[in-house]
Amino acid sequence: MRAVKRRPNLTRTNRKPEATSGKPDFLSTQITEARRYYLNLTPAHSSAFEVVCGGVERCRQDYVIQRETFPYLAIEFVAEGLGTLTLAGREFPLRPGVAFAYAPGVAHEIRNHPRSPLLKYYVDFVGRSAEQLLQQSPLGRWEAIQVSSPGEIVEILESLQRNGAAQSPFSQRLCAHLVSLLVLKTAEKAIPSGSDATRAFPTFERVQRYLERNYLAVKTVEEAAAACHVNVSYLCRLFQRFHHRSPYQMLMRLKMNKAAALLLDGGLRVKEVAAALDFGDPYTFSRAFKNVYGLSPERFVQQSRWQGATSSSRTPV
Repeated sequence: MRAVKRRPNLTRTNRKPEATSGKPDFLSTQITEARRYYLNLTPAHSSAFEVVCGGVERCRQDYVIQRETFPYLAIEFVAEGLGTLTLAGREFPLRPGVAFAYAPGVAHEIRNHPRSPLLKYYVDFVGRSAEQLLQQSPLGRWEAIQVSSPGEIVEILESLQRNGAAQSPFSQRLCAHLVSLLVLKTAEKAIPSGSDATRAFPTFERVQRYLERNYLAVKTVEEAAAACHVNVSYLCRLFQRFHHRSPYQMLMRLKMNKAAALLLDGGLRVKEVAAALDFGDPYTFSRAFKNVYGLSPERFVQQSRWQGATSSSRTPV
């Protein structure tokens, strides 16, 4: 499993909550860098969904957390590094792309691998509705969850960082919605547990990266499978399991995303885009484009320009 490419912009200065004179006592001091936000360190623990605090930390080599309980619901996500997690009496490996949760009464121990320090996000929150949402997700089984698209999870967590640090009148509600999105996205991207899934996912990810980097040159799924040294039928099963689209559908979507950019931003005609993407003729290209976007290339351009003109002509309120 490769590390998430986006490297969080950590700072060594921590934002302190306005209502307190220092950091909460549950925060670890065994870190080298951190970027944190605080919204409400004295929540009512009612039915209301409230975010308490959150952040991203780079752990020291000797980092270890051992707790029998915790005052809030919590989700953590590993962006870089290795470690081990003992959660509710079971042990799990920690690596990039792993999410886990804990709650009051759920014992947990987090240990850092000394040669590969952890970089992990966390968010703490309360509320009966939040507890129900967590219990209905894989995170509520109190186990480590490997996700198939770590970058999407990091995007949500970075949005939490921005909105939490903004300290605006809307920060609490925005962050509560983002935590809900985080739970749902983790459930959507969770890889089925088991040793077979653990072995299969790196192969899927390797092919996915290959397609993302070489989609303009790749014409068929067979070419991609051969380049990645996997069987075509096995490749199709991997995508069905981890991506919810076939490798051909992913390849076509990547090509058509490029086609849309060439049509709108590049100002190219349909036949020029077809040639640029190495389609045999404009008709074949147009059919592939419509299969992805639901519109012909011509109609897509007309509608996009009409929407742009309508938007720019509106008078600001």
